Amino acid sequence: MSDKKIIFLDVDGTITNYDNDVPESCKTAIKQARANGHRVYMCTGRSKAENPPEITEIGFDGIIGGNGSYVEDHDHVVMHQLITLEQCKHIVDWLHSRGLEFYLESNNGLFASENFREAARPVLREYAKGKGVAHAEELETDDLMHGMVYGGELYRDDLNKVSFILSSYQDHLDSIEEFPDLKAGTWGGKGEHALFGDLGVKGIDKAVSIRKLVDYLGADMADTFAFGDAKVDIPMFEACAVGVCVGSGGDEAKAAADYVTDAVDDDGIYNAFKHFGLI
Repeated sequence: MSDKKIIFLDVDGTITNYDNDVPESCKTAIKQARANGHRVYMCTGRSKAENPPEITEIGFDGIIGGNGSYVEDHDHVVMHQLITLEQCKHIVDWLHSRGLEFYLESNNGLFASENFREAARPVLREYAKGKGVAHAEELETDDLMHGMVYGGELYRDDLNKVSFILSSYQDHLDSIEEFPDLKAGTWGGKGEHALFGDLGVKGIDKAVSIRKLVDYLGADMADTFAFGDAKVDIPMFEACAVGVCVGSGGDEAKAAADYVTDAVDDDGIYNAFKHFGLI
């Protein structure tokens, strides 16, 4: 075991609040931890193109993106497992046939379906409202979605995953049947209250990729910390030596964590880094 730790931070709802802002105390914590010799990585459902300058300029040692499909250490690509072109065509054709709007998540951008901006507006407002965002009913799609490309090529070979607006929970259940070669999930709510379905590379999650990166670094899993807020973060809580959930996170994530810190906007990340002696 080393006194230098490897810290994995989820982004949405963990280092950002649900207005997509990063508290100054969180930025300070990350910078101080790195100055102390610890390594800090984003470990997020976002693809690389989704992170605005406010986040990237904080400074990280790398990123695990697409919920594990992409692993990067200091601009070196450690692993990148992509949805194949054939799988992408199948997904796009199936979603079009059902009249479902979607976006394709790539490190080169988020490529939206024809009517996504319009269709996503009420859905994203509901998502924001559920997270307690002020004036959620006034938000536009582009306020909440960064890196969106409209009118781009939809048959692609550079995809980490795909998200689509659910017309009902049955769309998700049908996607499991339609795509046995992919991992089907949901986000934006629990169970039948989910707002989006998603499809990604099978056999990949945050935990798998954390182990891959730690192995690449020649480091020890005993020196790892995972910070998150949601059910999708539970595998990394279980994989890492210490799992920390922010106080504004979900009940399932809190139950799976070793430690629950304060809410994002109440300096949760900074206080947890302090608690564990990282800063």
